[in-house]
Amino acid sequence: MSESNGPTVTELLAPLLDVTDRGVYEGDSFISWSEHIAAGAQLAAALQARLDPARPPHIGALLGNTSFFSTLLVAAGLRGLVPVGLNPTRRGAALAADMARADCQVVLTDDPALVPGGVDHIDVGSPGWTAELAAHAGTAVRFADVAADDLFMLIFTSGTSGEPKAVRVTHDKVAFPGKMLAERFGLGPQDTCYLSMPLFHSNAIMAGWAVAVAAGASIALRRKFSASQFLPDVRRYGATYANYVGKPLSYILATPERPDDADNPLKFLYGNEGAPRDLPRFAARFGVRVIDGFGSTEGGVAIARTPDTPEGSLGPLTDEVAIVDVQTGVACPPGVVGELVNPTGAGWFRGYYNSPEAESERMAGGIYHTGDLAYCDEAGYVYFAGRLGDWMRVDGENLGTAPIERILLRYIDIAEAAVYPVPDPDVGDQVMAAVVLSGGASFDPEAFSAFLHAQPDLGPKQWPSLIRVATALPRTATFKVLKRELSAQAADCSDPVYRIPRP
Repeated sequence: MSESNGPTVTELLAPLLDVTDRGVYEGDSFISWSEHIAAGAQLAAALQARLDPARPPHIGALLGNTSFFSTLLVAAGLRGLVPVGLNPTRRGAALAADMARADCQVVLTDDPALVPGGVDHIDVGSPGWTAELAAHAGTAVRFADVAADDLFMLIFTSGTSGEPKAVRVTHDKVAFPGKMLAERFGLGPQDTCYLSMPLFHSNAIMAGWAVAVAAGASIALRRKFSASQFLPDVRRYGATYANYVGKPLSYILATPERPDDADNPLKFLYGNEGAPRDLPRFAARFGVRVIDGFGSTEGGVAIARTPDTPEGSLGPLTDEVAIVDVQTGVACPPGVVGELVNPTGAGWFRGYYNSPEAESERMAGGIYHTGDLAYCDEAGYVYFAGRLGDWMRVDGENLGTAPIERILLRYIDIAEAAVYPVPDPDVGDQVMAAVVLSGGASFDPEAFSAFLHAQPDLGPKQWPSLIRVATALPRTATFKVLKRELSAQAADCSDPVYRIPRP
């Protein structure tokens, strides 16, 4: 392996080649690191036999949190294949567009029903694939000669400006935080890292999987997060570390409290976007140290809480974090809301794949723009204040409004639609829509709900929970809808508002 300016995933995997007393747990199964890496070599060989060498070696991963997904990550580290994390909550043409945008040659899935028609895919549970994979048994383990800035993976944003973008995730972007967090928490071979956050998301890769690999620890996987099974799993696998993003702390805290909740092996829980009120409650109830940070898949800006960070704050300003006026770019004084940026440049942002215009916009003026609004107090601590532009965050996921609006306009009785966020203490934002009906039409909540259920490209988190039936939408002089006005009013308006239960 070549020397580089930073660690690579390949370099982190190499010391695990002969490890037999640690590895990956999934349900009742266990595979040692030595066997897991051998399986990665076998998988890489099978995939390379299928791929067109003239095209990018991009492999779509439409998978649950399974040892097979981890095997694919190992294969990427060994042979330079590039997994593409695909969000299973995306549907139909929208999901197919993600696959095409990322140049996926083939998609690996454990749920073929999710794959859009016409997409080349492999059912990893099928007898045919099992036989194909078996043909490459015994493949020798070889570590590719990779550099820190070589592409390791593509991970999609949730769609902050209309459609999701594929973020270039390089080797160092995975290996560096893995190594840093393992060292920060003193994790090593004696530890087990519990991963229940989806592996198609950057949090699980950088703050979960990579941490275990860097520490030489074991991994315990749960296919899909379960609040009721979190503590039983922690005890079952002896997990000492876990990662999270968004609302899982709230879900776990909502489970019935027991007097022995703190009797568990978990030492550290690391993640971002946990509700401020939940952090001390979780730590006290389960006897664990909870560390919450702020960041994004792109990685251009990261904010870490310090021991003296006030409740509700993301953490302090640093040389790489500033709050600037959206129009002028001038630093905002305390108490004034502006956009969070990295004034020193791109930070860990390595660009978008096949989205040059979006990349240029993100790096306008040579600085990284988060699209997030914030303000700071007199002591320089940062407080989140919302989203810049036309997007929202629901249960830890960024969502663009334009795709939802296009779906609503399919409804025969809707003439105009505007989608916007309204604050929700549990999920971050609720999706609300203001609609104007066609002349003479009336709104039927049951018929509308049935319509939403029938839309194949409407993801569960995109579901509009609140519908405001208006006679007109507030607009600017240039006919743009004033969504901030609608968002501020929420349901406190003279128009009828209907709640459409989420599926």
